[in-house]
Amino acid sequence: MARGFLFILLYFLFSPLGAQNWRDSLTVLNKQIATSPWSTDLHLRKAAVNLELKQWQYAVEEYALVLKREPNNPAALFYRAYANTHLRRFDLARNDLNDLLAYLPRHFEARLSLAVVLQQMGRKQEALDELNQTIQMHADSAVAYAARANLERQMKHDDAALYDWERAEQLDPKDPTFVVSHVDLLLVLERREEARRVLDAAVKRGIPKGMLLEWYDKCKRR
Repeated sequence: MARGFLFILLYFLFSPLGAQNWRDSLTVLNKQIATSPWSTDLHLRKAAVNLELKQWQYAVEEYALVLKREPNNPAALFYRAYANTHLRRFDLARNDLNDLLAYLPRHFEARLSLAVVLQQMGRKQEALDELNQTIQMHADSAVAYAARANLERQMKHDDAALYDWERAEQLDPKDPTFVVSHVDLLLVLERREEARRVLDAAVKRGIPKGMLLEWYDKCKRR
């Protein structure tokens, strides 16, 4: 059931509709909700449209209705946290994500989101602990290593960040964003030769050199 709700939400969040079409969808959904018995599906769909229209408070209220009836609904917990993050209500977002993880401890997106929220709250060490736990559970995720590398760089843990960028590249060798982030840190550390080797290795793996020309040029500068 929950997986179906998430599919519906993702459909609404990423469908290529314009703002007027979203508002039209909202009008239709409001009429359906007003004339139908309780439907979790309809309320989640309405909240998803609220998110698309950046109506964060309306989305929060809609998810609250769902959670009043289904306290462990994963979609409502996750996306209410998302909306509250946009409202900078980080304590509330953290609470929802913790509740979700108590129910679904391996929920990857919730763990990454919790790390982001903790960073926004200035709790970088707690965020790092969360990412360490995420990687223990999802050791094959390039995104998890990249998220930890970004935080480690903020915390000036440069050697650890370099290791994590390397792991991200190994796990997803065709993603150029990991390469340029790795190279950027090497350049900050004045390790230009090593940065050039990382770029050459990326080209050998099949990343088009044209996508990396800016970084090749930076390696030449003194």
